[in-house]
Amino acid sequence: MIRFLIRVAINLVTAALGLLLAGWIIPGVTLQPGGFIVAIVIFTAAQAILSPFIFNIARQYASPILGGIGLVSTLVALFLATLFSSGLKISTVTAWVLTPLVVWIVTALGGWILGAIFIKKRLEARRTTA
Repeated sequence: MIRFLIRVAINLVTAALGLLLAGWIIPGVTLQPGGFIVAIVIFTAAQAILSPFIFNIARQYASPILGGIGLVSTLVALFLATLFSSGLKISTVTAWVLTPLVVWIVTALGGWILGAIFIKKRLEARRTTA
């Protein structure tokens, strides 16, 4: 249960960082403070639910694109976050192309880095108690 909660926290933090970075560097991406938290939660939940679904469909019908599944699920999750939240608006075609890329890179790298940090701390804690 603790591992699940840590993973959820990591996903929420990396999604927030990815969206903040995209809003900062990509013209056409607008973040509204009032709905930003809602946009993060919707994005993270959509990504968690849709990634395995999109992976299974791609594996079954389009196996050559399996490497891009993270980008596709990020794009769909961003679309849902813009649709159901007032905290995120993506208004140009260029922004729709670049935002999934930026958010995907940040969430992937952040997930690996933060996951490794938490695993290392947990291993150290086990060593000290043993």
